[in-house]
Amino acid sequence: MPTEMNKTFDPASFEDAWQKRWDELGIFRCPEGPQPADDSYCILIPPPNVTGKLHIGHALQSTLQDLLVRWQRMLGNNALWLPGTDHAGIATQLMVERQVEAEGTTRVELGREAFLERVWQWKDEYHGNIRKQLETLGASCDWSRERFTMDEGLSVAVRTAFVELYREGLISRGEYMVNWSPVLQTAISDLEVESRTIQGKLHHFSYPVIGQDRQVVVATTRPETMLGDTAVAVHPDDERYGDLVGATLLLPLMNREIPVVADEHVDPEFGTGAVKVTPFHDPNDFEIGQRHDLPGIRVIGFDGHMTEEAGAFAGLDRFDARKRVLEALEAEGRLVKIEPHEHAVGHSQRGGEPVEPMISTQWFCDVEEMAAKALAAVEDGDLKLYPSSYDKTWRHWLENIRPWVISRQLWWGHQIPAWYDSDGEIYVAMSREEAEAMAGTSELTQDTDVLDTWFSSGLWPLSTLGWPESADDLQTFYPTDVLVTGHDILFFWVARMVMMSQKFSGEVPFREVHLTGLVRDAKGEKMSKTKGNTLDPMDLVEEFGADALRFTLAALDSPGRDIPLDLERMAGYRAFGNKIWNATRFVLSRIPDDARVRGSLSLEGLELPERYIVTRLSQTAEKVNAKLVEFRFDEACDALYHFFWGELCDWYIEFCKPAFSGEAPRPQVGDVLATVLDRSLRLLHPVMPHLTEELWSRLPGVEELGYEALAVARYPQGDDGLIDPSAVAGIELLQAVVTRSRALRKERNLKRQTEVQLFLEGGDGRSVLIQEATLLQTLGGVSSVREGKGPEEAARDRIAGLDLAFAVAEEALSEDAKARLEKELEAVAKEISGAEARLSNPGFLDKAPAQVVEGSRARLAELRERREALERTLGNVG
Repeated sequence: MPTEMNKTFDPASFEDAWQKRWDELGIFRCPEGPQPADDSYCILIPPPNVTGKLHIGHALQSTLQDLLVRWQRMLGNNALWLPGTDHAGIATQLMVERQVEAEGTTRVELGREAFLERVWQWKDEYHGNIRKQLETLGASCDWSRERFTMDEGLSVAVRTAFVELYREGLISRGEYMVNWSPVLQTAISDLEVESRTIQGKLHHFSYPVIGQDRQVVVATTRPETMLGDTAVAVHPDDERYGDLVGATLLLPLMNREIPVVADEHVDPEFGTGAVKVTPFHDPNDFEIGQRHDLPGIRVIGFDGHMTEEAGAFAGLDRFDARKRVLEALEAEGRLVKIEPHEHAVGHSQRGGEPVEPMISTQWFCDVEEMAAKALAAVEDGDLKLYPSSYDKTWRHWLENIRPWVISRQLWWGHQIPAWYDSDGEIYVAMSREEAEAMAGTSELTQDTDVLDTWFSSGLWPLSTLGWPESADDLQTFYPTDVLVTGHDILFFWVARMVMMSQKFSGEVPFREVHLTGLVRDAKGEKMSKTKGNTLDPMDLVEEFGADALRFTLAALDSPGRDIPLDLERMAGYRAFGNKIWNATRFVLSRIPDDARVRGSLSLEGLELPERYIVTRLSQTAEKVNAKLVEFRFDEACDALYHFFWGELCDWYIEFCKPAFSGEAPRPQVGDVLATVLDRSLRLLHPVMPHLTEELWSRLPGVEELGYEALAVARYPQGDDGLIDPSAVAGIELLQAVVTRSRALRKERNLKRQTEVQLFLEGGDGRSVLIQEATLLQTLGGVSSVREGKGPEEAARDRIAGLDLAFAVAEEALSEDAKARLEKELEAVAKEISGAEARLSNPGFLDKAPAQVVEGSRARLAELRERREALERTLGNVG
């Protein structure tokens, strides 16, 4: 039996213990071997960096994934949450490079093989941190199936995909414009580029027209690149330059002749309307160069310094070269003006430096056909995005997709399975042995580049389940059910998974994608180390508990919106856990010894309060299940919160007290209360797993239900047979009268011993209140409940057509109470005046919807009744 409950609510006393207990029971581990696919459910974790630390965004997505998997597991499905980590090529290599540099050596000095041994050691040392953090958050992963993007199985999948795409002609090698990081010495993806708005300068300088006494002025933010210009472009409809198209200009400083070309890409409104074209150092210029067959000249090297092609500026750092170029242009009289100019500049997220658009020999993948199928998947409904507002963004990106640069100039990662012979011929194969057989020689050199991390993670839904083999898990769980991830990687990862999964399996990798917003601080500002407003999930768990953090994140997840994380709200949800703890502790101390959690519920033979709580439990279960289907975690949490705090704790448990004390015995109250608490904890479990498991284990009779733990108990469903609308109506009337009675005592500052008699007249619910007189007396603080009008001096009110009269034993009203009543009377009178003015306004009556007008009239009637009650109370004083 569980130990006696602590008086103090302390999440740390049980959260970690239950995580260990679940692991011992093995209840999150799915069966091995062939399994029915019909009742399977699978979520794949978006793999965090293997050496990383979970941030608050990870905590949000992990919470929602775990919530869904726990819910499905409790529905009886074979639910798999498959964990794994990403090798994070750039991030991990950078960390290990810094480590070896601190030891006085470099990656290059160590050599590739020795360096990679160090990276694997680093991975093995830090890998366990991710699991520990996820378990701290309550993750119910099947750790027996954990994967890593560079484990042997996934490596085979990566090579298989590359080889097949290459042999279909979809992967090729050639010169391509990339984002180049001079610090990291590699091409990087768009996701690894952070756009920053800077206050820069727009430099205007002139190019003389050969054979004419004219000049063309261009404007650029990067004057150092002019050394590699091979043309100047103007818009074909720009009348200012129409006669110059086809003319030849002299490139200043380099004395190279370059043509004037007409291209519709040029914006006539930017700068002077004439733009310099540097095909090897600007993506737009690269496309202009291809359209006009322009040569390209590399004047900035991969190390960020000027090349020999930069002439007198060779060897200079690119930013030093900028200053020197401007000085030289000014000396030649070519610098026209410099003006302030705010513009966006891409920076490497890892290196921090401005990236350099660079032509580089890379491997790239033609994804146009795959993109079309991914677009069709959403349009045909095979794949649903939540919220659906992202459908348009999905379309725009996929319709304008470009070839995917998949190579990286790193050592840590999947080395590209391509080998070269002495003549430069390429042999793409699954292994060196296969390449040697293809080449007819062993004198081969493997390509030194590795694949973009997104290539291996793009195969995640297939590779983690055993592809390219026809594995049991692949047959059971693929396609997976839902992906939960941030909207910021919709294209970099989600779209690539869809494209590659459709390519290799013919099916979408998941049926639904729930895209979360970004977690921001309480003021709605983006979290950053610079601002000092970042929040560590592990610190929050230590302060508030994992369940409070989970409930906060789930309750704030609203479709299409970022999440302002307010710690005061998190403290409020910790208080929610405290409320449930204390309520359960009270119940366990009061219910009869023979009370037990029952396997089923029925309304038959139950008293009104029990019929009410069973009905509200069923209605809440129906709503919560429906909201989880729609990924409306916020609305599901709202329903759970209000049911638990309001209807169960604040009302029903209070209704049980007269039964426990013997004032108004109800035979089944103990069993119903225990069983309702059991079902309520089940409903809450996916959001607050540790607290609910701890409390559930203490309920009398749960061991007889046949469940190893609450985590695998059946999740409650709505049941029409457990709905009694009349019971809800009766209790809601009772609650309203109790609330009014309590308010009266507070208004008049009545002492506890002061008797108040309640008289009831009219109304359909009068008989219910008479029947439940004991509850009214106990909860409402009235000495008796009778039918009739009551004495003339009684304070009166009206609720749902029922006339109430509160006869108070003669007692002087305190000055404080009188002041409160007078203040309320003043406020009511003011609201009545506004309502009367609105209802006497013909414009309001003509234009407002009928239901609004009727609502205003009903509200006015209520206000007038309240005014009369206040006047009577004040008038009867003394």
